[in-house]
Amino acid sequence: MMKEKFTIKDFNKMYPDDNACLDEIFNNRYSHLKSCPSCNKKTNFYKVKGRKVYACQYCGYQISPLANTIFHKSSTSLKDWFYSLYLFSVSKNGVSAKELQRQLGVTYKCAWRIAKQIRLLFKQNKDLLSDIIEIDETYIGGKHKGKRGRGSENKTAVMGLAQRKGNLKAKVVSNTNSHTVHSIMRDNVQLGSNIMTDEYRSYHIVKKMGFNHQTVSHVKEQWANRIAHTNTIEGFWSQLKRSINGTYHCVSPRYLQNYVDEFVYRYNSRLSSFPIFQKLVLLFGKRV
Repeated sequence: MMKEKFTIKDFNKMYPDDNACLDEIFNNRYSHLKSCPSCNKKTNFYKVKGRKVYACQYCGYQISPLANTIFHKSSTSLKDWFYSLYLFSVSKNGVSAKELQRQLGVTYKCAWRIAKQIRLLFKQNKDLLSDIIEIDETYIGGKHKGKRGRGSENKTAVMGLAQRKGNLKAKVVSNTNSHTVHSIMRDNVQLGSNIMTDEYRSYHIVKKMGFNHQTVSHVKEQWANRIAHTNTIEGFWSQLKRSINGTYHCVSPRYLQNYVDEFVYRYNSRLSSFPIFQKLVLLFGKRV
């Protein structure tokens, strides 16, 4: 049985070199193959010496486990990739490209690409949220003079939906008007669910959409009204903003969704008894 914590000692023991990492990816992607796709014989695939491919013992048909993955055409050591993933799994506040550069001894360009490719693994699923859902929005960006929060300039809006004692979803949006709220709720929330929001006017359409709706008035400094509150999603915003400000300092709107996906994945894995690193390794064979 897999233990809950996965330490650096466990990592070095399980993945001592690039070959061990390559074997892991091959097994994740092709362990279901019992016969060769070319000669149709029952076979064992062996690693070709000096190459990152496996070949059929009979006809020599080759399979590249790295094809169409985030490693495609990468010359970086696979152990460096796996170690980078390990850092992502144990760092609550995220890992910057500068940190990867220092840890791996690679160029900043290489470290930035590794981080970018790893974040592609964190894309949110399409499962619907249900029961009690808190919905709120936040604004990510640097400090600027003028209006703060809703309607502020030079900031990027992010809509968040948190199921109480369940999973969370968040999406970068161009605006927070009623049409945007309608679209996000339709795609992510099961009809008939109980929606909790603040008094923002864009949420006035919630009842018309087939949901139960309760609000709190933050303008009147009301933070809870019986079961109505948005404390869960606001707690996530707090963690996200502290991490961006403290670890990355600033994030381009172009890549913000990737960072949001990373923190959503980490939040949704908070109660898992299976180590996050081992869950992420299974995604390394995912096609991108």
